[in-house]
Amino acid sequence: MTETYDAIVIGAGSVGLPTTFELALRGLKVLCLDELPSCGQGQNKAAIGGVRATHSDPAKIGICLKALEIFSTWKETYGGYIKWKKGGYCFPAYREREETILKNLLKIQKANNLVIDWVGPDRIRELVPGIVPEGLRGGTFSPNDGQVSPLMYAASCQQVAEQKGAKFRFNEKVTAIDLGPGGKVRGVRTDRGSYSSPIVVNASGANAKEIGKLTGLDLPVTPDSHEAGITAAVEQFLDPLVVDIRPGADGKTANFYFGQSSTGQIIFCYTPSSLFIGTDRDETSEFMPVIAKRMIDLVPRFKNLLVRRVWRGLYPMTPDGVAIIDKVEEQEGMYLGVGMCGQGFMMGPGVGVNLAELIVNGKPDLEENVFDTLSFYRNFTGKTEALK
Repeated sequence: MTETYDAIVIGAGSVGLPTTFELALRGLKVLCLDELPSCGQGQNKAAIGGVRATHSDPAKIGICLKALEIFSTWKETYGGYIKWKKGGYCFPAYREREETILKNLLKIQKANNLVIDWVGPDRIRELVPGIVPEGLRGGTFSPNDGQVSPLMYAASCQQVAEQKGAKFRFNEKVTAIDLGPGGKVRGVRTDRGSYSSPIVVNASGANAKEIGKLTGLDLPVTPDSHEAGITAAVEQFLDPLVVDIRPGADGKTANFYFGQSSTGQIIFCYTPSSLFIGTDRDETSEFMPVIAKRMIDLVPRFKNLLVRRVWRGLYPMTPDGVAIIDKVEEQEGMYLGVGMCGQGFMMGPGVGVNLAELIVNGKPDLEENVFDTLSFYRNFTGKTEALK
């Protein structure tokens, strides 16, 4: 007998899991499907856990402000420990170019309710002990940003969602999405069963394009691979996550960023100048020499850190670097939460709120003119967001 649900979410990761949670919170009978063995086992567990609303896009700022509200109050609201650390984000500037970019963005950020300001070099040195002082012009600091453990949040979110009535089925690969007359959603088939529902949410991360093809959608989402690493724990000395938006002198890095977790490890990553398109997640030989030089050049005290491991995760990218969060007009009941461009974890709870509001109440949590910039039907030829 086919099981019937109010909504089915495909993907139990950074976006699908909080979307399932938010739908269950609003009283829907929800099923979440994932081909992996448990929640958060795709790109979610490759995230470094940084959560910031410090962006240049109003929609992303709004979504991440909502995510920060949820992350920062999770323990008090739901009782789960997710390693929330409120340390802020710091963007130091050493050149006029970066100073100009960051100061210009402040107008947009403050207009969209982000708590952020430009601070002088003395304050940056307080925030980032040991940072090279020569040439430091200052930087921006947003104190309400922070860090969360992706896996601990995933486990707690699933637990609370199940308490609210949500169902999860793992090791099930979606093989078909059934549409009725007029393209109306009727349900989902997997390699293990069939499920009926008038609502289906594609929140499948790096697999978004393949899931879209099941109903004939051509989703402009292409994954590329990014590498990260983590050190052994050291004594706490660094509160904010730090982002250096300067391109590397060697031409290999567009920017790099790092932070210290609540248990002392330094987590680090960079954006490569030449992207690794595709789904290859094997570690590279060039990552550590490149990132080590950049980190030590900025904070020389890092030279004695012991690196424990490195890994790679996938960024499901759109052509303009902006997520797709929308309903599909031609397929009644089909919704999209895809193309998070490597920021699915920090955006996830906010995306979940907006999708749940769109599905249940017919309009998103964001102002609709802001939300429209995330449309599946927009022109994708715009520029990638400045604070990627």
